[in-house]
Amino acid sequence: MALTLVVTNAVAQAMLTAVKTAIDAGTAAIIEIYTTAQPTDADTALGAQTKLATLTMSATAFGAVSDDTPGAIMTAAAITPDTSADNTGTAAFFRMLTQSGGTVLMDGSIGTSGADMNFNTVSFTAGSQIEISSMIMFIGERDSETYP
Repeated sequence: MALTLVVTNAVAQAMLTAVKTAIDAGTAAIIEIYTTAQPTDADTALGAQTKLATLTMSATAFGAVSDDTPGAIMTAAAITPDTSADNTGTAAFFRMLTQSGGTVLMDGSIGTSGADMNFNTVSFTAGSQIEISSMIMFIGERDSETYP
């Protein structure tokens, strides 16, 4: 049996608005970039992963949620780069927290295309600047070739 659950645009917007509210619960959300295997879920504690970089989101991390038929979308406000990466390694996943030392919100994949968060390269070097040029979140169906 296939999974075919589909929500209305209004429900998708409400869901994404709830995510936006959770992200903005701290002072400024942060994105930590790690090596090796992504944990089973965002509730799983980190283990052997090495933190490569930490980027800070704006105090209001995302703009307004809007209709993205089918679904909903929001675009991140400015994200402050990590001007000096902590370690050298291959980025594998990110973890978003409400603020430094805050509540874990989500994990996602990292790649050069088709991942939850894409970079020009996943090879990070200690001391180098790590920057996210843009970031979106959406709930709904997307074609990764037309929208990473």
